[in-house]
Amino acid sequence: MTTSDPSAPVVLDQVSVPIGGRPVLRDVDLTVRSGEVVTLLGPNGSGKSTLVRAVTGLLPHTRGTVRLFGTPIEQFRDWPRLGFVPQRSSAAGGVPATVREVVASGRVGRRRLLRPSGAADRVAVESALEVVGLVDRASYGVSQLSGGQQQRVLIARALAGEPDLLVLDEPTAGVDLPNQQALADALGRLKARGATILLVAHEIGPMMPLIDRSVVMRDGRVAYDGPPLTQEVASHTHHAHDHPADGPGSHDHVPHVASPLDFERRNRS
Repeated sequence: MTTSDPSAPVVLDQVSVPIGGRPVLRDVDLTVRSGEVVTLLGPNGSGKSTLVRAVTGLLPHTRGTVRLFGTPIEQFRDWPRLGFVPQRSSAAGGVPATVREVVASGRVGRRRLLRPSGAADRVAVESALEVVGLVDRASYGVSQLSGGQQQRVLIARALAGEPDLLVLDEPTAGVDLPNQQALADALGRLKARGATILLVAHEIGPMMPLIDRSVVMRDGRVAYDGPPLTQEVASHTHHAHDHPADGPGSHDHVPHVASPLDFERRNRS
């Protein structure tokens, strides 16, 4: 399952990432191929969010190679190809804005500096709203929406940029079942279009039919990479076998990583 495809949307080759001098990711190999939906599972502190932050350029790696679409991440500049929905983030952001305005902000990376929005931008925004089922809420203030609806706004904002790869860090955390189903429906439509999706999840729920592969992280290593698993099965199956897929490994405690930084800062750099 981990055979490398150099041109794949995501390739990690023996990647290690420390935080505060402590190892969090340890010699991780991972390939996410075009059109795949891959879910990252594992307990808190296993390295899931750190892996996502390494993929999105928010954390540097000290060993190995991270490639996006065949390009080493240090040389990668085409960031609009990557859409990121961070963990436990609010779409409101403390600033009064409508749903459409927030989603439209996802087009900034696709426009030249100071160029006003055009027809292509408006079409992309309306398409993103339609995918997540919020066309009828487009003129609402984001603060009027539920947490699950705000999460769908963030997904629509990422989609408005028309990315080739969508990375989501626990999009269903704290979201009720109806909104989990709405999120699953939106991702299902993206999958049908051939989207590549890397999804960190604590609960799979309605998204289970969409998953092509599960990758289980434990102590900063890949403990499993294969057919889809639920979080419950992953925890039960691998709790007593804390070792990477390619052999025994260390069991040092890895600290839990807080919410990722705002990816838009990476776009502005």
